[in-house]
Amino acid sequence: MAFGKSHRDPFATSVGHLIEKATFAGVQTEDWGQFLHICDIINTASDGPKDAVKALKKRISKNYNHKEIELTLSLIDMCMQNCGPSFQSLIVKKEFVKDSLVKLLQPRYTLPLNIQNRILNFIKTWSQGFPGGVDVSEVKDVYLDLLKKGVHFPPSEAEVEAAEQETAQVSSNPPTSVPTAPALSSVIAPKNATITLVPEQIGKLHSELDMVKMNVKVMSAILMENIPGSENPEDMELLQKLYKTGREMQDRIMDLLVVVENEDVTIELIQVNEDLNNAILGYERFTRNQQRILEQNNQREDTNAATEPSAPSCDLLDLSPSTPNHRATLEEVNAMNAQLSHLSFSSPTPVIMNSLQPSPRPQMDLLALENTDTAIAIYEEIDVHHRKGTQNHSDC
Repeated sequence: MAFGKSHRDPFATSVGHLIEKATFAGVQTEDWGQFLHICDIINTASDGPKDAVKALKKRISKNYNHKEIELTLSLIDMCMQNCGPSFQSLIVKKEFVKDSLVKLLQPRYTLPLNIQNRILNFIKTWSQGFPGGVDVSEVKDVYLDLLKKGVHFPPSEAEVEAAEQETAQVSSNPPTSVPTAPALSSVIAPKNATITLVPEQIGKLHSELDMVKMNVKVMSAILMENIPGSENPEDMELLQKLYKTGREMQDRIMDLLVVVENEDVTIELIQVNEDLNNAILGYERFTRNQQRILEQNNQREDTNAATEPSAPSCDLLDLSPSTPNHRATLEEVNAMNAQLSHLSFSSPTPVIMNSLQPSPRPQMDLLALENTDTAIAIYEEIDVHHRKGTQNHSDC
């Protein structure tokens, strides 16, 4: 027992004392050997999991020291990978996830973005389950609650790699036809109600979600193929339509997450929502960069216009005769004027750095498409775009 600490102090236990030392801000960096030692104690001591969770909770509760929070998150991550279900099942309880981790996301803790994203990644990953029969229903509830509140979860490294591979496949082998945008309305129930899907509805929903996935792949492919400031106008027109459709689909997916009572469907809805959200964020980031480049070009044009040389003044021309005492005759003046009349003193035409006109910032249009013809037209355009291939990009 640590000296001077009561039995009620979570840091007074053997594992708690080690956790306190390993996550102290003065350590500065992770001691992975000590972390593994803590995992061994958790796995071997009868009260190891319970004592460890209490100590971890104390370390991050009402703690404004970012270094200690970061060290504790690293220790939690290692313990979740190396400790058994008895420890994992305690960590994924709402008491720890919501009352400790989620509270750290509040503005008063001013956590850096990378630490916030790490907490969100924990919640997202844990909600997908563990081997060994760990009950993740409580952390899944927290995850869904955050989704409904509009929290954007960052993609994991595996998801980023998978998305890049899919994008490369779509770019090299574009689909000859793309299904129409799904309605996702056939199974939506009134809000605050719950529904149980029949097999036919589940099959239809999976088919429609596959169409949403195709939308995401096409959006990702276009974003990868274009550079802000030198983009293909046809691509941008199609991308904006897909963005509006994606916003509509995301709204309907969120409605389904609230009412559907089917674990497999819920997991797929969560995954599709994450992929769709990443594509939407990618488009919005692209348009912001477009606007920024446009503003820079406009400023450059204004600067060039302001520094443009004016017509030379006649004061700069030496019209006086070479001999100081000689006055120019009328015939000499007329001859000189005739020569000067052939010169052009107009200023040079300024070079236009970028003729791209600013496009309005896309609005989050959540209204339904008027009919399926609009959606079909979208995919006809992407088909034409891919058939043109490299020629369209060389024309840009």
